Amino acid sequence: MSISRRVFLSSAAGVVAAAAAADFTAGAAPALAAPSSYSATWASVDQHPPAPEWFQDAKFGIYFHWGAFSVPAYDSEWYPRNMYIAGSNANTHHTATYGDPSVWPYNNFIDGGQDKAGNHVQFAPKLVSQGGAFDPDAWAQLFLDAGAKFAGPVSEHHDGFSMWNSSVNEWNSYQRGPRLNLLQLFRDAIRGKGLKLLVAMHHAYNFNGYYDHVPTQPTTSLRKLFGQLDTASENQLWFDKLKEVVDLAQPDILWEDFDLTLVDESRRLDFLSYYYNQALGWGRDVVATYKDGYDNKGEVFDYERGGPADITSPYWLTDDSISSSSWCYTQGIGYYSTTQMLHALIDRISKNGTMLLNIAPMADGTIPQGQRTVLLGIGDHLKRFGESLYATRAWTVYGEGPTKMGGGSFTAPVAGTNKDFRFTRNKAGTVLYATVLGWPGASTTVTTLAAGRIDMSSLVSTQLLGSTAGSYIALPAPTQSSDGLHVALPSATAPFSALAYVLKFTFSGQIPPLGQGSGSAGGTVATAYSDVSYAGTAAALTLGSYTAAQLQSAGLAARTISSLRVPAGLQVTGYSGDGFSGTAWTFTADAPDLRTSGNNDAITSLKVTFDPAAYFRITNVTDGLALDSGGNVAAGSTLKQWTWDGSTNLQWQAVDLGNGYYRLVNRTNGMVADSYGATADGAPAQQAPWNGGSNQQWQITDRGNGRCTLTNRGNGRVLDGGGQVASGSPVKQWTWDGSTNLEWTFAPQ
Repeated sequence: MSISRRVFLSSAAGVVAAAAAADFTAGAAPALAAPSSYSATWASVDQHPPAPEWFQDAKFGIYFHWGAFSVPAYDSEWYPRNMYIAGSNANTHHTATYGDPSVWPYNNFIDGGQDKAGNHVQFAPKLVSQGGAFDPDAWAQLFLDAGAKFAGPVSEHHDGFSMWNSSVNEWNSYQRGPRLNLLQLFRDAIRGKGLKLLVAMHHAYNFNGYYDHVPTQPTTSLRKLFGQLDTASENQLWFDKLKEVVDLAQPDILWEDFDLTLVDESRRLDFLSYYYNQALGWGRDVVATYKDGYDNKGEVFDYERGGPADITSPYWLTDDSISSSSWCYTQGIGYYSTTQMLHALIDRISKNGTMLLNIAPMADGTIPQGQRTVLLGIGDHLKRFGESLYATRAWTVYGEGPTKMGGGSFTAPVAGTNKDFRFTRNKAGTVLYATVLGWPGASTTVTTLAAGRIDMSSLVSTQLLGSTAGSYIALPAPTQSSDGLHVALPSATAPFSALAYVLKFTFSGQIPPLGQGSGSAGGTVATAYSDVSYAGTAAALTLGSYTAAQLQSAGLAARTISSLRVPAGLQVTGYSGDGFSGTAWTFTADAPDLRTSGNNDAITSLKVTFDPAAYFRITNVTDGLALDSGGNVAAGSTLKQWTWDGSTNLQWQAVDLGNGYYRLVNRTNGMVADSYGATADGAPAQQAPWNGGSNQQWQITDRGNGRCTLTNRGNGRVLDGGGQVASGSPVKQWTWDGSTNLEWTFAPQ
């Protein structure tokens, strides 16, 4: 795990809507079949299903940074690196406590040594059966009580110390230090509690920079520990360690940290094909995760300490830590609150993700009480309200409310408020859960469920999940108006204590599609149905591209679409092959029966875009003013906002560029919206003739409730109305912060 040497953002994961109806397990056709074997090519390993159903059902896992770096209990898990950097806090501490690293090197924490006070220092935890504090079975029970569905160790961090009996690395926990096969002990304890097994490997950075301040070592063995072998040997060792872990532990999840791009591509492919072929022999569906070096097709992308700001597909993972200061135990370590971690978990599940939470045991195997308290608090919520999280799927929108979470890697967990909702749905697509992140009082309003946005006539019951699992409090039938669904609650004060409360909306059939819009308002959501005449399983699809796996995640397996709802201004392009290949069919209006056009149950992948032939009124949500070119003006003129009057100055085409971005073309002057290379918040947006530059490309992201953001490819800023401003005010650019000033609606003209 890196503290923050680099920030990795997902360039491959596109923001799309998740499901609006039944999962494929509820009767739709099966997913595309996986290969019967894999070869060491991208074409082959890309066919591996990245996120099996058990993984999408699990939602929560635990792992731990624990090893020789836990012994000094200072700085962080990067102590082995930092102790060699002159002038660093770790170097100063190490020199004062143990001696200069040139005479008291890191490997002494493994083999043992005396500090300056005469104390024996070594990573040598003892099992409880041997009179020590280390109890892997008790750890596994804690993980189970915390509600985790998978768990496992960091089996090698950047420091090069292997936590298993390795035949390729003599620096391992069986031959040195504790002289225990730690990976095997964890494997048996975790599987013994019925949990899936995760193994984390961080060893790519071991030879790609972690020890770049360490002098050249005198022996081959020490050069192996400190990542100083020749490049070919290091790449082979990287693969050999993974092969040993796969064979020993048979992990359900093989998690890898950054710098895989610096590992030989052939070795990466050797590993993936070996792991996937071994899993076929075990008869298990496995998961490989990554931060870089793989391609988001056969593997699951991992956000470090964060997650996306919106629903994102394909299915993703975040690894977060119980502490903001260190991933391993240090003296004085502080922790996020249970509320922060739980609300972050709920938010990530609502956005089509799973959370892997790190804890930091002490060197002797003790898990501090502060960490246990947070874990058990999460477990209490999952035990009571787990039906709203486990085995659910993301809905069309993730939620609503003032608290924004995520937005990439290294975004800290925050606690929500009693005005924040997060949505999930059951896999059958008949129940919608709305989790409110605090007790709202005697009543609450869910604005997403407003009249005109969703037809609630098929709602048959509204309940509050009770204080114990499987118990419910019946609520009166809610009332719907243009500003939301109004729900009466039992009392102004909470009927029981909880860190979040769950409303359960049960429908007589499928959850009605959201966001179709009405009349000339159009909409930004198309809906696909498994049956003709808009019947059967439904999936609401926002702007974006959907492979076969993404369609399945959205609620419809490939080759099951029989009818389409396409609001005015949208275009749906279906493809006979996966990955947007083969025969293509284009729809710019509702298609009630695909049998008439010969493509019933034939669409394997599809794209939802704006219709390039349509013109739109683009209106700011805060001020209600329309995006305005100003007429036949000079290149470089500032974009403005104006009260809608039907003028062509206020009409724009959104032309899909095929790369996830659009160009916005004014109807009067033919120029396009342009950031003009501005990088500062508040800089004006301008217009110029189309030249294909990234400054003229805009990512249009559905934010729910028919609202979108327009993000410039060149500078990452979004179009900003500026608040309650007068007609004629300039359009600016700003960093996305969730404000309605930065949200716009598209209405076809």
